[in-house]
Amino acid sequence: MRFGLFGSAAARRGGGEFDSAEGFRDFIEYNVEAEILGFHSTFVVEHHFTGFGQVSATLNLLTWLGARTVTLRLGTAVIVLPWHHPVLLAEQAATIDLLSGGRLDFGIGKGYRHNEFEGFNVPFEDADARFEESIEVLLKCWTSEERFSHKGRFWSFNNIIVEPPSYRKPHPAVWMGAASPRSIRDVARRGFNLLLGQYASPTEVAQSIAVFREAVEASGRTYDPMMVGVTRAFFVAKNDAERDAALERRLANRMRQLKLATQPDGTVHGGPDSASGDPVTMNVNSAMYGDPDEIATRLEALRQSGVGYVLINGGGSGGGARGRASMRRFAREIMPLFANAEPVLKIAG
Repeated sequence: MRFGLFGSAAARRGGGEFDSAEGFRDFIEYNVEAEILGFHSTFVVEHHFTGFGQVSATLNLLTWLGARTVTLRLGTAVIVLPWHHPVLLAEQAATIDLLSGGRLDFGIGKGYRHNEFEGFNVPFEDADARFEESIEVLLKCWTSEERFSHKGRFWSFNNIIVEPPSYRKPHPAVWMGAASPRSIRDVARRGFNLLLGQYASPTEVAQSIAVFREAVEASGRTYDPMMVGVTRAFFVAKNDAERDAALERRLANRMRQLKLATQPDGTVHGGPDSASGDPVTMNVNSAMYGDPDEIATRLEALRQSGVGYVLINGGGSGGGARGRASMRRFAREIMPLFANAEPVLKIAG
């Protein structure tokens, strides 16, 4: 099995009484150490207008991290295409991929938080169409050797050619989040890699992987378990009290995110925050919190579900001393148990 990181950083707003960049610097150092400990990648979220300082300029942060690391893959999870200028985005992504030696994992999505669409004044009902047009432009930008023009519903460009070229050919590795069987088959149809969220049960994860594998093989390609990244929250606790306190923090964070994603009519569209079920039960069942033996048991259940690539989320921002200690214990006491463990692949049905 392979392990990466998933998460965010936080830059507090304020004046001279504290350092706004501290959270970002802590996140960078956390990832630099993760590379030393043997983690394969880091995937960073993109969010806007939260009021609590989540990462908004993902590619900027990853550029800084790429200069501090050598092997760590640099992932976005995800860049929300409907509110990005696709040509500028193609240029920025190609630049990171080129400078990092092909380490960019370009994760993309349609977006789901109401407060973000409202903030950008982008109608939520345009998200699908904007996403599709942006994908078309991005791929053309990365693969065209000749100048081209584009006249679309949302963007128009005249006689352009994108520079620089990406390191990876024909374009940077592309990942896409999906949950329903239809959307998972769509990821496979496009030839992209798949990102699965934090809250699905091992049984649901197994079903999603089986659907994706079947669709990949139906397209004539060879399925590789490393085409699928499965996100899980984790915390290596010293005792039950520490584990329970960590679960409480995660639940509070989820409720805060649900508030940002909720539409005026009370519904939540798409994205990981829309996972159905009781928040408390879902929190306990999906998180890998506890001692090393408990976490290893949960990882084994994922392996039996076909998972080969796990992206662990320790709460973002480096987590301070507590988060660093948890990551170190995970790397030293848990990762070696799965170093040679192959995922158990199941047939869709």
